[in-house]
Amino acid sequence: MRWNTEVQIGDHRVSITDPAYFIADIAANHDGDLERAKALIWKAKEAGADCAKFQHFLASKIVSRQGFESLTTQVAHQSGWKRSVVEVYDAYHTRRDWTETLVETCRAAGIDYMTTPYDREALEAQAPHIPAIKIGSGDITFHSLLRETSRIGKPVLLATGAATMEDIERAVQLVLEETSQLVLMQCNTNYSGSEDNFRHVNLRVLQTFALRWPGLPLGLSDHTPGHEAVLGAVTLGARVIEKHFTDDNDREGPDHAFALNPETWRAMVSATRRLEAALGTGIKVIEGNELETVVVQRRAVRLVADRPAGHRIRAADLECLRPCPAGAIDPREIDKVVGRELQDAGKAGDALTWPDLR
Repeated sequence: MRWNTEVQIGDHRVSITDPAYFIADIAANHDGDLERAKALIWKAKEAGADCAKFQHFLASKIVSRQGFESLTTQVAHQSGWKRSVVEVYDAYHTRRDWTETLVETCRAAGIDYMTTPYDREALEAQAPHIPAIKIGSGDITFHSLLRETSRIGKPVLLATGAATMEDIERAVQLVLEETSQLVLMQCNTNYSGSEDNFRHVNLRVLQTFALRWPGLPLGLSDHTPGHEAVLGAVTLGARVIEKHFTDDNDREGPDHAFALNPETWRAMVSATRRLEAALGTGIKVIEGNELETVVVQRRAVRLVADRPAGHRIRAADLECLRPCPAGAIDPREIDKVVGRELQDAGKAGDALTWPDLR
C-alpha cells in the first residue's frame, strides 16, 4: 500500500510541516433552517475555521425505526433526546436542495465547503462540490460506502471513533487500495461533553498511527470540552482538526451542547497557532531572539588582574565571568590560553580574544 505524506484540501496543503486545518462541523446545528446554516458559515469563517462542514443523511437511509424502537431505552448521548431517534434525524438533516446555496455562501465567505455523505446518492450529489470527503466513525465498517467514497478521487478523512485497531487496519487497507489520499483521524464518539471524556480521548493513538503508517497525514475529530485535546493532538502530529460548531450552546438540538461557539472556537485557533509557532522546526540552533542573550548569559575568559605585555599566562591569572562579547574566548578554550603570552598589556576584567595572545 502507498499513501501520500501530504494532501491538498482546497487551497490548503495538509502535512506534518503545515499548519493545522480546522473544520467547523456545523452538522445538525442549523436546526433545519437554511438561513441559520448560511449564518453559521460566516460565523465559522470569522472564528478562524478553514472549512464549514455539514452532514448529508436521510433518516430512512441511516437509521432503522424498528431497530431503535426495539431498544428498551435510548442509549449514550441519545438518551437525552426529547424525540425519537428517527424524528431527530429527520428534523435535523441537511436538506439536499440547499447545496447550491451552501456552496455559494462558502465561496463568498472564503471558506471550504465539505460534508459527510451517509448514502450513495448523497455521495454522488456532493462529490462535485467538495475538496475532500469525511467518513464518520460509525461507517468504518460500512465497507461498500468506504470503497465508493475512496474511488471519487478526492482526499478521504477517515474518523476512527469506537473502533479497534483491527477495524482501522481493514478500513485503511480498503481506502488505500483505491486512493493514496487519506487523512486518518483519531476520535472518541462519546458526545456527552463530560470532563471525564478526557480520560478516554487517547491522543497517544496518533503516535501508534504514525508508527504504523509513517508520514500519513493525521487528524482529530474531537468531542471533548474546550480545546486542550486539540492542543495535545497537534503536538502529537495531527494536522486536521474537526470540532462541532454552533452560535449558541443553549439551543435545543442534538449537537449544540458539546459544540464550540464563535468565542471558544477563536480561542482554540489562536492557542493552536501559538502552539505551532512554539513547536518550531526541531532543529536546535541559537534562535534569532536569543542572539543578545548569548552575550549576557555566557561567560568569557577574563584577566583577574592587570598584566603587562609579554606576560606568560597562568591558570591563576584567569577567571570566567559574564558577559561574553563577540570574539571573546569562551571557557571551553581556557586550557589553550594557559601558557600563551599577552600581545599587549591587559587590565583586570578584560575579556581575552585570540588576537590578544601570541
